[in-house]
Amino acid sequence: MSLNNTPRGNRLHIGIFGRRNAGKSSLINALTGQNLAIVSNTPGTTADPVYKSMELHPIGPVVFIDTAGFDDEGELGKLRVAKSADIIARTDIAVLVADGSAPDFTYEETWLARLEEAGVPVITVLNKIDKPACISSEVFIPSVRVSAKTGEGIEALRKAIQDAVPEEYRQDQLFGDYPVDGSLVLLVMPQDIQAPRGRLILPQVQTIRELLDRKCTVLSTTADGITKALDSLNRAPDLIVTDSQCFSEVYKQKPPHSALTSFSILMAASKGDLDTFVKGVHVLDDARTAETFHVLIAEACTHVPLNEDIGTVKIPGLLHDSFGDRVRIASVRGNDFPDAEGLKQFDLIIHCGACMFNRKHVMSRIAAAQEAGVPITNYGIFLAYMAGILDKVSLH
Repeated sequence: MSLNNTPRGNRLHIGIFGRRNAGKSSLINALTGQNLAIVSNTPGTTADPVYKSMELHPIGPVVFIDTAGFDDEGELGKLRVAKSADIIARTDIAVLVADGSAPDFTYEETWLARLEEAGVPVITVLNKIDKPACISSEVFIPSVRVSAKTGEGIEALRKAIQDAVPEEYRQDQLFGDYPVDGSLVLLVMPQDIQAPRGRLILPQVQTIRELLDRKCTVLSTTADGITKALDSLNRAPDLIVTDSQCFSEVYKQKPPHSALTSFSILMAASKGDLDTFVKGVHVLDDARTAETFHVLIAEACTHVPLNEDIGTVKIPGLLHDSFGDRVRIASVRGNDFPDAEGLKQFDLIIHCGACMFNRKHVMSRIAAAQEAGVPITNYGIFLAYMAGILDKVSLH
């Protein structure tokens, strides 16, 4: 997979925030050396947030999020500002752009505090330094002074972004210290209705690539081929990674000394907080005695649910089989997700592996769940729990 084809969920998300006509779009073009964003002197040219996937040397694959001006006006303007605020939840690094010729920086100071409160690393930029500046604020002190028009300061801005890259983007995305180089890894990958003909689903592709980068030997099979795959080996695999839906079947056949995990659990460790997910699933221990038990199933993908869809069919089926009519299930897809107040009606959130989201986005959802006091878990953790083998699964 080339850097230009890197999925958005694996890219560093750089949010560009500022007033209308502060030069946000021009700054993106100057940083990338391309005319990626539409530039106009007309205020409000950028309405909804615009995502631009790019390779930014020397960082690698990134996605710039060009937001509407946070000083937008009118009812429609308020909606645009609200959408810009929503972007904070998925922003890894914020670039807060101020117009150097502005009379004051009240808006910038407010949004700087907002971004810092959300825990987002912020690079403050004073743009248009080629024009006479009117810098009256003692609070808004820019990290970098640039001119998107002349290019002055752009290299310094690139360096500031590089220095602000979160640690998780400097490391392998899925695996920690295991498996080590030279390990033998068996992947159990059902090619069902969820995987269109001729394609592998994203977690499978990412896992294969990272294992190859680690110089591991990788053998792939489908669920009905695991016996033949194991028989073809001269030793037991060091690790077996399976689709979570096959946990029970694979566990019964795995060699005693082979570690077992799933693609969804790998995603949970990479994208979210594995300890929180494991703790969250144990709320099900008491669910059978509850009068009602409300569950929210959150799916990051926006594809139309299929006949055997895990989030809308299989997991609800397992819940109803185990807890009967007491369970009440709601579901959300894509970027739809209740705020902390809306989450309080639920007793448990079951989230997908979130291969389409970046880590910041997933962690923002975990934070909302914790603010609401609602346990949250992950598809793979839930399925291992329901199979009765959670304590037998490798949680690296």
